[in-house]
Amino acid sequence: MTLQSLMHLQTNSMGVVSRRSFLRSLAVGAAGYGMLGWKDTLTLHAEELRKKGMACILLFMRGGPSQFETFDPKPSTEHGGPTNAIDTAVSGIQIAEGWSNTAKVLNDIALIRSMTNKEGEHQRATYQMHTGYVPTGSVKYPSIGSIVASELGPQNFDLPHFVSIGNRAATIGSGFLGMHVAPFVVSNPTQMPSNVALPQGVNDGRFGRRVGLLDQLEEDFAATGGGPRVEDHKTLYASAAQMVRSPRLKAFALDQENATIRDRYGRSPFGQGCLLARRLV
Repeated sequence: MTLQSLMHLQTNSMGVVSRRSFLRSLAVGAAGYGMLGWKDTLTLHAEELRKKGMACILLFMRGGPSQFETFDPKPSTEHGGPTNAIDTAVSGIQIAEGWSNTAKVLNDIALIRSMTNKEGEHQRATYQMHTGYVPTGSVKYPSIGSIVASELGPQNFDLPHFVSIGNRAATIGSGFLGMHVAPFVVSNPTQMPSNVALPQGVNDGRFGRRVGLLDQLEEDFAATGGGPRVEDHKTLYASAAQMVRSPRLKAFALDQENATIRDRYGRSPFGQGCLLARRLV
């Protein structure tokens, strides 16, 4: 079976791929080819997804209740525990009681119950979940955020295409894709990032002269063999310089959001992080 036939996506009469079909093919590709499947699926349909303005928000929760208390209850079984099951919007699929609101919208959710993993160490398994590969000493693989950014992000945009909100230590980078799709890390979603504003007393013209001076200093280092490092550094600084001048920075300002909306998301770091992700999209 060829990769193209494996990755065939069902479309409607207008030739538009459905979200469920896209996710199904994405999962098949990931299972059969590692992250190659994810990337090929995105590459094959990137133009259509860009036209529709599609983006990806990944909520990756560590720990929490088991599948028996959430999406795969096993009532009346030896190890199923006391949790009962309730019907959902999808005929024949039940989830655990206490998730009634989720049950009402399950027809908008692609629920996967067959996933397993042979990695016993959490950090290695997390890396595999984000990249499609187990860690190796020779190759640094890109995370799904960097892959989506590289395929769907428009050129010359003044905000990062990949923003990682929350635990900096858990962020997996862009690997061999390079710095232009590396994650911009926001540790605290309730505060404006401290490194995106012009220094006090430095106007736009002075900032531009500083960036120009930095370029001149780095040319000497590049001439002595540091070319690749300099290119990565220039890419990072060019992106940062564009960002600090952007009027879109207000997307990071949660204090400009309606208080009622903030309360609905929950005033916890996770809830406010979800709201920030929505604002950025």
